[in-house]
Amino acid sequence: MTRPFLLQLFACLALQAGSTHAQTMPTAPGKPVTLVVSFPAGGAPDQIARLLAQQLQQRWATPVVVQNRPGAAGHLGNDSVARAEADGHTLLVTPNTFTMAPHVLAPGAKPPAHVVNDFTPIALVSSSAMLLLAHPSLGVKDARELARRAKVTPGMTYASPGNGTPMHIAGELFNHVAGVQIDHVAYRGTSPAISDVLGGHVKLVYLGLPVAKPLIDSGKLLPLATVDKVRSSLLPDVPTMAEQGFAGVETDIWFGVYGPKGLPAGLADNLHQTLNEVVQMPQVATQLKGMGQVMQPETRAFFVEKTRADYHRYGALIKQFRIMAD
Repeated sequence: MTRPFLLQLFACLALQAGSTHAQTMPTAPGKPVTLVVSFPAGGAPDQIARLLAQQLQQRWATPVVVQNRPGAAGHLGNDSVARAEADGHTLLVTPNTFTMAPHVLAPGAKPPAHVVNDFTPIALVSSSAMLLLAHPSLGVKDARELARRAKVTPGMTYASPGNGTPMHIAGELFNHVAGVQIDHVAYRGTSPAISDVLGGHVKLVYLGLPVAKPLIDSGKLLPLATVDKVRSSLLPDVPTMAEQGFAGVETDIWFGVYGPKGLPAGLADNLHQTLNEVVQMPQVATQLKGMGQVMQPETRAFFVEKTRADYHRYGALIKQFRIMAD
């Protein structure tokens, strides 16, 4: 991005400030904006990126494309954004596994781009509750009953989509706080984990609300607790872990947008404002709700600090619980 173009950009912003429908990010002619997703098409990160791309393209009158770059636990796509030119044309749309995966590396693996040092946090887009669920045959109705049962029933197990996922960390936090030992069974993804739980082979599973809600609504699985600081507005009757006496068992799921290190502060602030406006549009908020997401229009300073805090918190927990790569 050239200096004349930046001057043109900031001049345009000054003229258009206050308009929620203005083209707030003029781009170099013919140069699209790429939203990188480090996961395959079809999942929640991809769905959110495509929803954002549609709205941003309308605002900026320039192509906004979603590029799926899965591989290496997300590091392939993440690192490509860290190496990109810091001009606002290459952005990362990611879940908060972004802050966890660097701590779960196979021995001898090359360190990925640094979460805090190699990226510019731009906007916290949305969040989704995590839930602890049980197969009905287990015969418990909440986390308190589960803890009592686990203390007298050795060999209980819980499923997660893989080592080092938010669900795995939540399970180990519950073990630690409740003083129980429910063994972890790691699967390669959410679908095989759900399949085994529905079959009754494993009786417990930690899942994000978008995947969990249809299973709850159908009666196939029972929600025992919300694994977050507050109850979900989409499942208000499910109490939190803290409400059931297990303070500290909190693992949230969120989605955010990052740029490469060195993104000009003014440009990052403008992108943040635009994304906050987009997620608060009624039709976007409705679509996010349909995905089990709640919009999170926080300040950019808040997101910068949350990224730093989560990176260090999860790093400490992964070390404490000796969580290692598959």
